[in-house]
Amino acid sequence: MTALVLTRAHYDQGKPLQPRTLLYPVFGEKIIQGRLGGVVDAFCVIAVVAGTVGPIGFLATQMSFGLHELFGVADGYGTQLTVLIILAGVYMTSAMTGLHKGIQLLSRFNVLLALAIAAVIFIFGPTLFLADAYTQSMGEYVTSFFSMATMTAQTAPDWWMKWWTVFFFAWFIGYTPLMAVFVARISRGRTVREMILAVALLAPIATTIWFTLLGGSGIYHQLAGTFDLTGALNDFRFDVATLTVAQALPGGTWMAAAILLLTTIFVATTGDSMSYAIAMVGAGHDEPSPWIRVFWGGAMALMAAILLYMGAGQIGVLQQFIVLTAIPVSLIILPSLWTGPKAAMAMAREQGLV
Repeated sequence: MTALVLTRAHYDQGKPLQPRTLLYPVFGEKIIQGRLGGVVDAFCVIAVVAGTVGPIGFLATQMSFGLHELFGVADGYGTQLTVLIILAGVYMTSAMTGLHKGIQLLSRFNVLLALAIAAVIFIFGPTLFLADAYTQSMGEYVTSFFSMATMTAQTAPDWWMKWWTVFFFAWFIGYTPLMAVFVARISRGRTVREMILAVALLAPIATTIWFTLLGGSGIYHQLAGTFDLTGALNDFRFDVATLTVAQALPGGTWMAAAILLLTTIFVATTGDSMSYAIAMVGAGHDEPSPWIRVFWGGAMALMAAILLYMGAGQIGVLQQFIVLTAIPVSLIILPSLWTGPKAAMAMAREQGLV
């Protein structure tokens, strides 16, 4: 809905492609021209930078551990820094070449590799278990959605609220405004129906399928006694857990290497898209300077390198910061709950869809 609001306001009404435009239906021109608009944009950029630096740092540790386990490469800060430099080079080049070259090429390769890995897991893995897991999980999701979505500290286990729920909800909220900026940009020329189908239907389906294939395979092998991930998960060693599951998949070491590559490209596509989006926020239009895109990409990689050098505990501090930055951002995106449907209906009428 935030992407619909921005698309309508920017391409139909000539407003800047910035997070402040989300509040235009509420505050009018004073949010566009006043200082408050700059504060809104700043909060959203800080939130998305924090949310992107985290995955970049996580990937460096995961790749370092994976290269050590698979190929005997030393697992340390030197390897992590090398991974960061290569990763930053890839997504900065992608962001610099633009939407219809580097970013599109990287995204397409990402999708093709994910489809190939998914097909191998489903065909040669525990097919029946995965099919059952997806069906049952979706049924549970639909029937328990409202009770779980409104769960509070009074009704949920203490560890659940402190560990998973609040952090990931905050992470997604922090991404919302700039991801909406990016989605609005790449949706130019599409109908509102195509936009809603891609973002609100196809993307969630693809995501849940991927979670089922990889996570479901891990559950299957855990139940079968192939390995025990309890210690790794309790110690927050997600790099160990991911590689252990990957090595148990069909293809063994080759599959593990392919998943490491896929994870790297996933993070690279996040880096290039968010670098582009931050540059658009600064420029206020959809064709920002290539050098501004490169600057933001390099800045996020540098911040990740500093955090890793300071120690793993700093990543934990960053997680807490992500939760804090989501608080003001949640207020910024709140009006889209009712302005989004209005924007969708207005565009649908103009496009002759209703």
